[in-house]
Amino acid sequence: MRSNRNMLTDFLALARPRHWIKNAFVAAPLFFTPEALGLPALVAAATAVAAFSLAASAVYVFNDFCDRDADRLHPIKCKRPIASGAVAPAAALVFAAVLLAASAALAWQLPRAFGTVLGVYLALNLAYSWRLKHVSLLDVLIVAAGFVLRVEGGAFAIGVMPSVWILVCTGLLALFLALAKRRDDLVSDVDAEHRKALAGYNLRFVDTAIAVVLGALAVSYLLYTADQAVIRRYGTDRLYLTAPFVLAGMLRYLQIALVEERSGAPTDIALSDRFLIVCVLGWVAVFGYLIYA
Repeated sequence: MRSNRNMLTDFLALARPRHWIKNAFVAAPLFFTPEALGLPALVAAATAVAAFSLAASAVYVFNDFCDRDADRLHPIKCKRPIASGAVAPAAALVFAAVLLAASAALAWQLPRAFGTVLGVYLALNLAYSWRLKHVSLLDVLIVAAGFVLRVEGGAFAIGVMPSVWILVCTGLLALFLALAKRRDDLVSDVDAEHRKALAGYNLRFVDTAIAVVLGALAVSYLLYTADQAVIRRYGTDRLYLTAPFVLAGMLRYLQIALVEERSGAPTDIALSDRFLIVCVLGWVAVFGYLIYA
């Protein structure tokens, strides 16, 4: 019989707390809205991040439940709690329901618009886990949409309208990361039987798509820094000073994907690659100084 400590470890592995870093996008609207900064907005943003984190964990559990048979045939994913037999499928579904209930309880404390966005995020991602992830192109587009919904949810939580520029840049960035992950699947010879969507991809297509998306992201960000409405809002015309950090980060991740060929775990890369970490911290410091100083 497994000890309580081992069971707790297994359920934590199912929830994938390391991936909660993705929900930093929920707090992005607060960073970009200096006039909204205050204790009520901080509490609302923290509540929104927690609600999305719990909802995302519920999705991860449901995804592992749906993939349990295929994961048993994978050399790495076979060690996941459900696939390995450490957590029973029925217990995993109960755990997912508890996570969803906790997420809903937090969302109830925020504006209704936030709850609507969270509901759309859940419906989209549950459909993704159940079937849509097997459809090429749709799989990466849904991943990108999930990040856009995070930003929208964070904006509604603090009572502001999300900037179209931030939504566009977020969507393009997430789409690039999703395409880079598919590229890693291809170079790692992941069986198309395990991930059916791979049948619709090859290296030439993915590399071309990555180039198109990165080009659109670079242009969109540069246009954002030069937009007159943005300049008037923040009271500075020097946002272009943040562009080198964005471009350097894009090129570094492109290097990881095309040269080092290890873009299969975006979360791990974001938490461990020193070059990327410096780019992100540099961007935050410069952007924050320009709009808050």
